[in-house]
Amino acid sequence: MKKSKKSRQDLFENEEEEILSSFEKGEWKKIKNVEKAKVQARKTAAKTLRKDVRINIRLSSADIFNIKKIAAFEGLPYQTLIASVLHKYASGHLKI
Repeated sequence: MKKSKKSRQDLFENEEEEILSSFEKGEWKKIKNVEKAKVQARKTAAKTLRKDVRINIRLSSADIFNIKKIAAFEGLPYQTLIASVLHKYASGHLKI
């Protein structure tokens, strides 16, 4: 018998339950200066996510077709999706 994949909705519900549980345990802390924290977070994100190197890769047309299909479903340009997946892998958030 095949193991069924969890739907996106199931994954969101699990993540939401984890967030709620964390909040209820008092693990969240108030930020004293929210505006200052927002500015700092934006600066950090801009610096971290800056694209400053160009690469060229060859992929099969079937892979590109599938990537474009997924990107369209997600509402993203396909190159942004590819960059996002590579970033997640490079930062250790995506295991293969």
